[in-house]
Amino acid sequence: MLSYPATIPLSSRTLNHLAERIRSHRQQRRSRWRRLNPGRHTLLALAHLRNGDTYTRIAAGFEIGVATAWRYVQEAVALLAAAADELATPMERIRRLAYAILDGTLIPIDRVADQRPYYSGKHKHHGVNVQVIADAAGRLVWASPALPGSVHDLTAARTHDLTAARTHGIIEALTRADVMAFADKGYQGARGSVRTPFKRRRFRPKLSHRQKAVNRTHAKIRARGERAIATLKTWKILNKLRCCPRRATPIVQAILVLHHVEANRYAG
Repeated sequence: MLSYPATIPLSSRTLNHLAERIRSHRQQRRSRWRRLNPGRHTLLALAHLRNGDTYTRIAAGFEIGVATAWRYVQEAVALLAAAADELATPMERIRRLAYAILDGTLIPIDRVADQRPYYSGKHKHHGVNVQVIADAAGRLVWASPALPGSVHDLTAARTHDLTAARTHGIIEALTRADVMAFADKGYQGARGSVRTPFKRRRFRPKLSHRQKAVNRTHAKIRARGERAIATLKTWKILNKLRCCPRRATPIVQAILVLHHVEANRYAG
């Protein structure tokens, strides 16, 4: 088998952050000798998450077994996901924003045995639904746990129980924080502080010039939210998840932690 050097487009800050978490975890568990030290362990996990390298490829590159590579990645993801914030924590930061942008994205997955809940009629393939909150500049602030792809964006935003008290979802949390949020037509009827564009309905008059002008302005603002989704998907593992759909949530949470460390924002 041939091998070659490769790069990971991340800074040493991200490497050091994850390596320190792994090192502390090993010390806490009084772990015995490992094949890879914390630094190499971190490189392996980042190659999988950022570059989307398969377990077979990273196992060959780090000269370990495929099962060992899988265990290393799962350990790193679990440590990062445990450090991810619930919505209540970033909401303290979101409430200081001029406004927020709410949008949903579908992360493709392989077909599974119980495939019907994961099939998105809108996108015509299987996946999981993730809700994303961006700031006015289009920077990624927070991403939700994953739901089956058949779940509508509005339903997902309403039903996510994300605070410590588990009492309300994204839309109500934004409304309680008095933060105006711009969203697309898929969130029609959300109410609260969520603002959606005007939508023409059948057998009703066409939209007025004023309504069309409002929609154009709304679209310009909302387009910035696409940057946050694009940022999330620069982590190539999200191009298509080839694992159990239940693993999508910890992977997204781990990526969110690493993204904030890399951007040097909201990092603890």
